[in-house]
Amino acid sequence: MRETSKDSAPRFAVCVDNSDYEGSLELHKIYAVVGDPEALRDGDLRVIDESGEDYLYAAERFVGIDVPGAVERAILKQAS
Repeated sequence: MRETSKDSAPRFAVCVDNSDYEGSLELHKIYAVVGDPEALRDGDLRVIDESGEDYLYAAERFVGIDVPGAVERAILKQAS
């Protein structure tokens, strides 16, 4: 994933590549990230996808972002 350290995942990320996963990931959508340091070290990111479940995807498919508090609450409410 771009713009993060190798050991810490952002809380949110934007999908920048959904090729081969069009049914699971929406291009340019903000996703909640589930902390999984082992997956991140392996080059993967665990996100809550369109199924409402958390799955691993290649971290390079996402760009980590910071979001305002109101946006964070809305995303987390939708993901639960």
